Amino acid sequence: MTHKKDNDALRTQNQMDKLKWETAKEFGLDDDLTSGGDELTVREAGKIGGNMTKKLVQAGEKALAEEGDRKTRLNLQK
Repeated sequence: MTHKKDNDALRTQNQMDKLKWETAKEFGLDDDLTSGGDELTVREAGKIGGNMTKKLVQAGEKALAEEGDRKTRLNLQK
C-alpha cells in the first residue's frame, strides 16, 4: 500500500520533469537531455533551470491573482 505523501511526491516530480522537458525543447536542448544530461553545459543547464523557475513563479502569481479575484467576487455577493 502506498502512502499519499509518496504519491504526492511522485506526482510533483513527474510535473517537474515535464516542465524541464518542455523548457529544454523551447531552447532546442531536449536532444542533449535525452543522453542523460551529460551533454549539457553548465550554461545550458542554468538556462533550463532559470526558465523553469520563471515559469513556476508566473504560475504562482497567476494562481494568487485568481484566488484574489475569486475572494473579491465572493465578498461582493454578500
